[in-house]
Amino acid sequence: MPELTPPPPSSPTDTLPGSRTLAVLLALTTLFCGPPGALAAQEATGPDASESPPGVQLPVHELTLANGMRFLVLERPTSPTVGFVVTYPVGGVNETPGATGTVHLLEHLLFKGSRSIGTTDVAAEEALFARMDLVHDSLLAMLGRREPDPDEVERLESRIESLEDSARVWVIPNEFDRILSQAGARGLNATTTNEATSYFVELPANRAELWFALESDRMREPVFREFFTERNVVMEERRLRVETSPAGRLYEEHLAAAFQVHPYRMPVVGYMSDLQRLSRSLVSDYHRRYYGARNAVVAVVGGVDAEEVEIWARRYFSDIEEGELPPPVPAREPEQTGPRRIEIRADAGSALRFGWKIPSAFHPDAPALAMLSAILTGGTTAHLQESLVDEGGWATYVGASMGPGELYPRLFTLDVTPRSSIEVSEVEAAVLESIEDFLQEPPSDEALERVRTRIAAGDVRRLQSNLGLAMQLAGSTSSTGDWREGFRSSRRIREVTADEVWEVARRYLRLEGLTVAVLEREGTS
Repeated sequence: MPELTPPPPSSPTDTLPGSRTLAVLLALTTLFCGPPGALAAQEATGPDASESPPGVQLPVHELTLANGMRFLVLERPTSPTVGFVVTYPVGGVNETPGATGTVHLLEHLLFKGSRSIGTTDVAAEEALFARMDLVHDSLLAMLGRREPDPDEVERLESRIESLEDSARVWVIPNEFDRILSQAGARGLNATTTNEATSYFVELPANRAELWFALESDRMREPVFREFFTERNVVMEERRLRVETSPAGRLYEEHLAAAFQVHPYRMPVVGYMSDLQRLSRSLVSDYHRRYYGARNAVVAVVGGVDAEEVEIWARRYFSDIEEGELPPPVPAREPEQTGPRRIEIRADAGSALRFGWKIPSAFHPDAPALAMLSAILTGGTTAHLQESLVDEGGWATYVGASMGPGELYPRLFTLDVTPRSSIEVSEVEAAVLESIEDFLQEPPSDEALERVRTRIAAGDVRRLQSNLGLAMQLAGSTSSTGDWREGFRSSRRIREVTADEVWEVARRYLRLEGLTVAVLEREGTS
């Protein structure tokens, strides 16, 4: 690979349309440093590359900076766009009781800009932030009393709102989004799960450097402006998703019943009581600790040159602090020794959730369990689809999934929507009877082949999308350390035999590991 030399400083018109602040940012970025040519394409491993599953032999270029930040680059010279994903291995399981929702709120706040983006006077903003945070501390102290003074609570809340309104004088609303939109970006978003947080966007190929400037800036110097307003947005999200949604309540309470100890029992969106108490300092500390370079995995897929990406990676991210690795999750869920059941009443249609304890996604049984999920509910000829929906007429919908995460023992879940004319108890019995019927003999080879065909088609679709492929590369690397693992997992699922599916079904779909959650309409007997 030829020696790499840094390009001349980019001009605002070339890279940063419509942003004076970013023009300054580019002018002040760190100089290129470090050994050139480190971003080398990795060869497929294994004795016979021809036997590798689709995707494993992709010419993915890999780079790890001195601070531990990892980059994966897949060149597609004819593509007019580039998909960018940065993933951090922190999610709901990495929160402490009493502070649920921290990671999700942080995800929202990182779109509010930085010291360079989203403000006309950052010093004036920060002075007001300090004042409103002191008022918030007083509010928390009042709320912590055995008998809080409601008048004082109202006064303190009003004072925070007034200070935040005053700070808006200096806010440039949605400037981060606007800069990207003016550059032709699409798909700008983020997602927080139980075990990871990802930020992603797709840009025109001739605007690729813009991502490096913006993303490094918000990693380095984020400003959590409009904190309390955005916290209220997340609280409203919780109200809509859970507290006013019977389906959301069913999901949340089912997990809380199935998991007694493990943080899978806690909602990623957070509990309302915890959200009300989250502070700017707590969220800022979380970002400082865990959004460091050695936790970040970046995937870049599309019309880019790998050598140029290496230059940008070193220029914009070499000075990012390493940060701390997320602590291990020490909680071990005790063995479940009998079925559990909860009932919820609401003014809504009935619903059922069945959850059986299964191992993590990295257990040897995981491929067969994935195949089992597809055989039971995937497609019109699936076992439960036929017995409960099409032929039996017990339900209008049945679907299987595994979760809520991947890294720890989790649930094999069935979601069932009973027909309105049938008693929920009858549908529940019909589901268990259909499962018992399935356990009598292995599934047919025809059923397995239909699933294999669908999986192969899904692999092809993932390979075609820049952003979709970048999501897989970053996610697999963040969770397993190897971007190839997602493709290998797909192959392992396709290689599962009928006997293996039958064996895991009999091993895990047992009453002692089952938790059932029932939603019934209010007023029914």
